Amino acid sequence: MSVGHEFTLAGAQLAALGSGALWWADQQLLCVSDLHLGKSERIARRGGAALPPYETHDTLTRLEAELERHPARTVICLGDSFDDLDAARALPDAVRFWIARLQAGRQWIWVEGNHDPGPVDVGGSHLDKVSVETLTFRHIADPLAKGEVSGHFHPKASLSLGGRTISRAAFLYDTKRLILPAFGTYTGGLRSTSDALSDLLALDAIAVLTGPRPTAIPMPR
Repeated sequence: MSVGHEFTLAGAQLAALGSGALWWADQQLLCVSDLHLGKSERIARRGGAALPPYETHDTLTRLEAELERHPARTVICLGDSFDDLDAARALPDAVRFWIARLQAGRQWIWVEGNHDPGPVDVGGSHLDKVSVETLTFRHIADPLAKGEVSGHFHPKASLSLGGRTISRAAFLYDTKRLILPAFGTYTGGLRSTSDALSDLLALDAIAVLTGPRPTAIPMPR
């Protein structure tokens, strides 16, 4: 089982994994945010560029790899799991069977996002938020919340190293909240220096850059 950057939020011992997934060992819970499955289909449907339709396969391959490494009894997909509701409905049968296989033997929760605001017919349960012990999981951060895990912003952070700048998707956390990076392929990001993220997180917040070796740094502002 891979070990990421370990930290504590509201008494829960968590690990930010290099893939962008969150692991809560005590609860055997894996959380991912912003999968945006079906993004290439949605873009093509709306007259955009014809992107190679591989993002769903790549995203599910990486998610399956994390489930093979971690004995998750519960999986929480933290909103915007599908690029829109039509994209969810358009999933090929092979993808639906793949998701069903990943769900087998697990409690699987789709948290409502702004891209997927209604129930989806792909197994599991659909909730606007979910509480586990001391933590509340929702898609968009509530500025007044404590012990909160959210997504939505696709945060990114940059690090200057050896005369070059490294920019990666990143977890952001302080003593009150954690914001997950987007797990999905073909997802952009919002820099940690943005007002939207700076206003949500305390001055001593930490950014954890994803990658083979998750790296924790003071959150760039």
